Amino acid sequence: MKDTTANISQITLLKQKLHSARAALEEMNEDNNQKLASLLQFIGHLSLACKGQSLELDNKLAKLRHKLGGFDRVEEALPELVEVEQILKKQYNHVMVQLEDGRTSLSKVIRQLQRVDSAPEQLKKEINYFKQELAKPFHTFWDYIPKVERLVGFYDAILQEQLRQGDKLTILPKHRQLAHELAQMISEIEFRKDQRDQVLVVKDTLTDDIEVESLIDAYQTILTLLLENIALEKSASQEFLYALNDALSAVREVVSDSYNNNQRSYQLKKQLNREINSRVDNVGDAIIDIDDIHSLKSQITEHLASLRTALGRKEALEQREQALLRKSMETMRTELNELSREANTYKERLFEQQKLNLLDTLTQLPNRAALEERMEQEYRNHQRHKNPLWVAVADIDHFKSINDTFGHSTGDKTLQVISMALKNSLRETEFVARYGGEEFVMLIPDVSATDIDQLLNRVREKVKNIPFKFKNQRITVTVSIGAAQIMDNELINETFERADAALYKAKHESRDRVVIDV
Repeated sequence: MKDTTANISQITLLKQKLHSARAALEEMNEDNNQKLASLLQFIGHLSLACKGQSLELDNKLAKLRHKLGGFDRVEEALPELVEVEQILKKQYNHVMVQLEDGRTSLSKVIRQLQRVDSAPEQLKKEINYFKQELAKPFHTFWDYIPKVERLVGFYDAILQEQLRQGDKLTILPKHRQLAHELAQMISEIEFRKDQRDQVLVVKDTLTDDIEVESLIDAYQTILTLLLENIALEKSASQEFLYALNDALSAVREVVSDSYNNNQRSYQLKKQLNREINSRVDNVGDAIIDIDDIHSLKSQITEHLASLRTALGRKEALEQREQALLRKSMETMRTELNELSREANTYKERLFEQQKLNLLDTLTQLPNRAALEERMEQEYRNHQRHKNPLWVAVADIDHFKSINDTFGHSTGDKTLQVISMALKNSLRETEFVARYGGEEFVMLIPDVSATDIDQLLNRVREKVKNIPFKFKNQRITVTVSIGAAQIMDNELINETFERADAALYKAKHESRDRVVIDV
């Protein structure tokens, strides 16, 4: 009787251990699901950082984020990972096609250059060698850009030779206009710090007494600098796509392996649980059916041995599953940490570029694109709250004479000083942007019709009182301002046109004055 009681106690203890094992298994599965959920959430955030590469890739990533909303849909999302990987490869192939098209175009141009008989013999040899180099395919934009630079150099050498042999080209009004437009464009483009000294030299040459050769050199220099910047941006995008492709491939493999291992472990555990439950049931049946204590003891001992074996196999399976899971998670953590660093770097560059795109590089005021966004915002506020809204256009008087007399660098400094004066004359709720050239646009909300004239004249006087001194010569620089208040059922662009017309009236009458459209 004591043996029977002891055996029943052992069975009770085994049942408790089985219950504890089940609870531990459920806890482990819950922990695994939480880790995989964190991983899926990270993949979703990572895919958001890839937006903008192509419309097809954006759509696929959006579907992938939707399907990775839960662990139960991981298997459904695996085909999407394959498709995203294929699109990334397609994007890479698209870049390769572009490079090949560029190489073909360069080959056509070089064939045209070979037809120039007046080119020096040494230059003809260099062009022939260059043509042979073009027979090799390009692998990156770094292969393409130097070839374009050399091609521009060939053009320059041939042009210089023709100019040396022929008469000097006559400077025409259209050439001066091109020089003025180039100087204007240079002021509105963001160049790298290591390029700015070179850009300043180019701007100093773009004066009224410029020669055609200098104008061509200026365009060539700016074109080369822009091509360098384009190559850097393309290279950064291409490297990020490579990193993203590799990381997604690694994540897809790890998730797939982890899922398959989980399914196999689940089936094995299910089978072991059935076996353990069967053994426990057999012990219970033996206690009920067997009256002989020795037979009962023998049966229970045999069943207990089977239970220990089954529990040992289950423990070994769980340890193996834990080891595989730790290895998979470590692999994914390494890949995703690396990709996270790449993504953060790329996002920071995009964010900085986005800020630069809305900022005028010379004056550090918002540019025309930023002005259009703010005009839409202020117009919506006006429609909602019906508050007064004024559009004012300011223009520096006789600015061309400053450039012609003292040079473009002095003109740039004048623009910078006046820009800061305009900005400091306004409240935080008011807005000023460089519209282009020597024109500025101000958006002024919540000011009555009786106060706007005083406000704008205060701005005008502040500019007039700036102590400009060029080449030891004291100069007074003034601005003319035209303004208009937005009326009912009027678009803000129509208000801008009325303000611009008021500015024209101020210019036509006497300059250095404010004209308000009423």
